[in-house]
Amino acid sequence: MSRRAARGARADAPVGGALPAWVHVPAAAGALLVLVPLVAVVARVDWPRFGALVTSPSSLAALRLSLLTATASTACCLLLGVPMALVLARGRFPGLRALRALVLLPLVLPPVIGGLALLYALGRRGLLGPALDAVGVQVAFSTLAVVLAQTFVSMPFLVLSLEGALRTAGERYERVAATLGARPGRVLVRVTLPLVAPGLASGAVLAFARALGEFGATLTFAGSLQGVTRTLPLEIYLQRESDPDAAVALSLLLVAVSVLVVVGVRARPGRGAP
Repeated sequence: MSRRAARGARADAPVGGALPAWVHVPAAAGALLVLVPLVAVVARVDWPRFGALVTSPSSLAALRLSLLTATASTACCLLLGVPMALVLARGRFPGLRALRALVLLPLVLPPVIGGLALLYALGRRGLLGPALDAVGVQVAFSTLAVVLAQTFVSMPFLVLSLEGALRTAGERYERVAATLGARPGRVLVRVTLPLVAPGLASGAVLAFARALGEFGATLTFAGSLQGVTRTLPLEIYLQRESDPDAAVALSLLLVAVSVLVVVGVRARPGRGAP
């Protein structure tokens, strides 16, 4: 075969041709592991009563609280996580690896442990509890506790996504802007953040979705007070004992909201990822 013909054959070869055939078997098994339980939930829903089940006063209150606290915790993640990701991606100082490990620790910690840690730090008898009581602030078992618990477990998702985007983007354009006389703050706002905007958006959505489904840390640190701390996952857990049909319907509602959030961002125009 001539060299030109070989090049043409390579150009015509399918993009996925390098994958061995057996890879598709575990990939299909993984997809089924995700899809089959979701299909089972859909099949279990009491469709004639679905509307009534998801629009009961307690269900609507839990959904409203979940959306409110997930939005607030995502804002907290942006406020705290963006600077943290910048430091991890651009910082050069001893102990950076240890700092990264600590920041990402909530990814591997059981959420209940995170809730206990927050309780022992900010509860009335916790490390900072007496100081907070002195100024009339009670954090535990309040809506603020829900936001803090959700922020604790979801911020690593934003930090990890944004740090990866920052490392992929590199520092070339930032150095050029600095060479032209731009101050660090202006470089950050006009160069760095626009470059990593898709990664920032993906991280924010992952943080929102994680906060929306948070259960363990919320229950441990904030409790389950209707209209105050009872988010939709807690409502589903309680309904599972008293009204299984309502629990299934609310589970499907939570899945639908999460899917809409993720798909909405994946469909954003101008995303770098396919």
